[in-house]
Amino acid sequence: MKLPIYIYGHPVLRTPTELVTPDTPGLAELIENMKETMYASDGIGIAAPQVGKSLRLVYIDVDVLGDDMPELRGRRMVLINPEITVDESAPTVSREEGCLSVPGIHEPVSRHEKIHLHWTDEQWQEHDEDIEGYLARVVQHECDHLFETLFIDRISPIRKQLIRSKLAAMLKGKVSCNYRIVGKNKR
Repeated sequence: MKLPIYIYGHPVLRTPTELVTPDTPGLAELIENMKETMYASDGIGIAAPQVGKSLRLVYIDVDVLGDDMPELRGRRMVLINPEITVDESAPTVSREEGCLSVPGIHEPVSRHEKIHLHWTDEQWQEHDEDIEGYLARVVQHECDHLFETLFIDRISPIRKQLIRSKLAAMLKGKVSCNYRIVGKNKR
């Protein structure tokens, strides 16, 4: 089932998330609903807070970018309780990012090119992987949602000033996108 996307200003995006356990009610259904919602919204990643659930759960599918970045072919990941360790010795790269929860805004964000990721998948198998490049960026972006952070929190003060009116409009519910949304004043 396609779920609405919670957008900038809604408190769930700034609410601490809880660890997911095998006993988390409706987990398999939530994962499937997140996938369907992300695909219907033309996203490449989605975190549980974006669909109104304060859980440490992410789904990523960057396969669609595989023609331009062959290393992304077939990369689909369910991340349960992911933990990121940033390789501080790795360079940072600034690239434009957007977000389903901040529709219509794209800004350059500087992120580390290499990370180490530890996570559990939907079969409760644990994984450890060194990840770099664009996938590292997507993982960092989506995992930020689990810790009450949006990509706009990582942009320069000057850039944030330039998008201030768009963010204010979003807070008032004046936003247009091709998927259902839940704004600031809806619970």
